Formats: sequence, C-alpha cells, structure tokens
Amino acid sequence: MSKKPYVVVIGTDFSKAAERAFARAYELAEARESGELHVVTATIAVDPDAGLQTSPYAGWGAVPFVSLDELQARLMQHIDARLRAQPATAGQPPKVTAHVVIEVPSLGIVQLASDLDASVIVVGSHGNHGLTRWLLGSVAEGVVRQAHCPVLVVPPEPEALASPKIEPPCPRCVEARRAGAGTWCAQHSERHGRRHTYHQGDRVSADASFPLVMS
Repeated sequence: MSKKPYVVVIGTDFSKAAERAFARAYELAEARESGELHVVTATIAVDPDAGLQTSPYAGWGAVPFVSLDELQARLMQHIDARLRAQPATAGQPPKVTAHVVIEVPSLGIVQLASDLDASVIVVGSHGNHGLTRWLLGSVAEGVVRQAHCPVLVVPPEPEALASPKIEPPCPRCVEARRAGAGTWCAQHSERHGRRHTYHQGDRVSADASFPLVMS
C-alpha cells in the first residue's frame, strides 16, 4: 500500500508576502519523505479574446486582463526564482507542481487543496488593515474560513505590519521564564495580573472538575 503523500498547497500573488510563504511551505514539504508542494495562483481577470467564460468581477476597470499563457509563464518564473533562493540541504527536494486557476483567489486555493486532499495550506498575509484590507480583500482570511484542512498563515516582515505594531517579547520576561521565575518580569506582572494555571493531575473527582491554581 503506497504511503499517502504530504501535500502542501501554497497560494501566491507574486508579492513579498508570497515569497515568505513559499519558503515556509517548501520547508514543510521538504521535511516529509513523501512531501509535495503545489503552487497555485488564481485570477478572475483573463484575456477576453481567449474565449473563456470569466467572473463578472473581471469587468472591473482596475483589474488588468492577462492571458492564461502569460500567467502560467509568470508563475513558472516565480517558482524558478524561489527554488533558486532556497538554501541547499541534504534532504530530498519535494515534487513541485504549478497550477493556474480562474477563480476568486481564496476559493481557487481552497478548491485545489480539496481536490488534492491537501495536508496543509500555506498563505502569506500582507498585514493590511482598514480601507486597504476592505478594497483588496483578505485572501488569507477567506482561505481560513473555507478550508477543510489546517491553514498556516505566514506574516510579513515586522516592519511591513500596519499600525498598531506588535512589540517583540520583553527580554526580562524571556529570562524570567528561562530561569523558572514565572511568566512575567516584575514590570509586566503588574499589567498581566495573576496567572491562572490548570493542572490536570490535580483533578479531585471523576466529574472532570479542575481546581483553579493561582500562581
């Protein structure tokens, strides 16, 4: 009986966020003996001269028309560049397959993942908020809502995140945890309050009651 492949589906829009997501998706596929990487780009705007039925959204003036051949060529160039950028390892390179679909991006990614019985979907996040997010839509959010398999959302570089920015961990808090001196340093203990920890080993009866341990 053949072993079920570990299928990683990665959606790309050729952006910097997609490049980061590709690197993570490649790592996941390479780490498995039977790993496969399927790279998909989806569009709702194709060349009307190609005689293909497209979504009504393709009529938006702001959406550029491209031919499927052009999109396929761009995807292949993108994959070639990303593979060259991957650091050399001793592991077996995963099988990489390119896919171009005519569909709303989130639906196209999720449908391909369903067709392939994917193990995980990887998408990049642009970190947009407010009006920009509303206008461009959130592919990552759409994939998370519709997918039937786990979804890994790879964030952008910290400097590309929109405000408010998430601060890195406090070095003193990190040191306190490493030393077993608690979760927070003295300064942040005041902000976080008392920590509630549940210990399953402290069950007091068979009715699944857990005592609350204040630490």
